[in-house]
Amino acid sequence: MALKEDFGSLLESLKTERDEIKLKLHLGSMEAREEFESVEKSWNTFTQKAGDIADDTVETSEEFIEKAKIVGEELKATYDRIRARLSK
Repeated sequence: MALKEDFGSLLESLKTERDEIKLKLHLGSMEAREEFESVEKSWNTFTQKAGDIADDTVETSEEFIEKAKIVGEELKATYDRIRARLSK
């Protein structure tokens, strides 16, 4: 299923980006740190959905995967904003 593979790719990309940002936050601004902390709830929801999608014993519809993908794309946009702040 291509949709599942696309989602897996998005998950791996977000994991990498999240880890890089966490490292930079130690030196970053308070505003960036606060935005990162506020998006952690979305990250936890996203990874829980990713676990369900990856688990072949859990029934997941294409609609479920699409909704999870939208959350992932929102996370990516937030991570991009945070990364831009930290690069200044």
